[in-house]
Amino acid sequence: MTQNQGYSYRHVLGPKSAGHSTLSYLTNYFPHSTEAEWERRLEAGEIVVANKSADGREPLKAGTVLTWNRPSWIELDVPMDFSVIYEDAHLIAVDKPSGLPTLPGAGFYKNTLLSLVKENFAPARPLHRLGRATSGIVLFALNAESAAILTHQWPNIQKQYQALSTAVSDCCSYDIRSPIGELDHPRLGKVYAATAAGKRARSVARTLERREESTVFEVDLHTGRPHQIRIHLAFIGHPLVGDPLYATGGIPRGDQPGLPGEGGYWLHAKRIAFDHPESGNRVDLTAPLPKTLRCD
Repeated sequence: MTQNQGYSYRHVLGPKSAGHSTLSYLTNYFPHSTEAEWERRLEAGEIVVANKSADGREPLKAGTVLTWNRPSWIELDVPMDFSVIYEDAHLIAVDKPSGLPTLPGAGFYKNTLLSLVKENFAPARPLHRLGRATSGIVLFALNAESAAILTHQWPNIQKQYQALSTAVSDCCSYDIRSPIGELDHPRLGKVYAATAAGKRARSVARTLERREESTVFEVDLHTGRPHQIRIHLAFIGHPLVGDPLYATGGIPRGDQPGLPGEGGYWLHAKRIAFDHPESGNRVDLTAPLPKTLRCD
């Protein structure tokens, strides 16, 4: 267990805040805590709206900054190691273990990949994130110029994953184009899932190995929607083995649905290829596969 030093969560209010008081907004849009818990935080002076301590009754409007100055808390133990795959003056790429959150959130602040990387690479800024249970390559820029260039080219950067899915595949490849958007979730209010009302998304999955009751897929990402691979493989009838959240069809499970950050599944970001922000030379990086995902 690790005792951190607290964290300030900064949130810019959107159009949905209209008509809400601070208390009703927090209760409705951050249901990980009860109304009584938010009331206690307001009474303790932890919530700030437009640079003023909030009492919970003030009306909100879009564009206002709401901040929760969370006091220190004890974080759960997670794997606290990573390996550097690539390093130069402009960027680094690291291999994140499964179980280590990439960024602060969901009860984690100090026990994150970002915190660990910054101990040795202070200017590092992540260009993307992997889910807590997902292992593999995470790319960081070491200066603002590199971050801007790589962010601009991000849609064209090649990103390849390997996953273990339920059921034995019938096809050699699948071009999956189900849109991804938000659906209702009994514990979180909303989660991302397959829905015709969502945003355009595309993944190309290739069968690498058929096992007795599962399939190892290699997946190319052509868009970057939240939980895209988990949703898309579930959409075609191959939810990840052990995925607590997504069922066949790419929708939340109906039987005690889990949370997005919960683990138990195997998904690995194994390859990323891009043009170097300074030299323009092609950089092609890979991260070793976990044993469970290796094919004979």
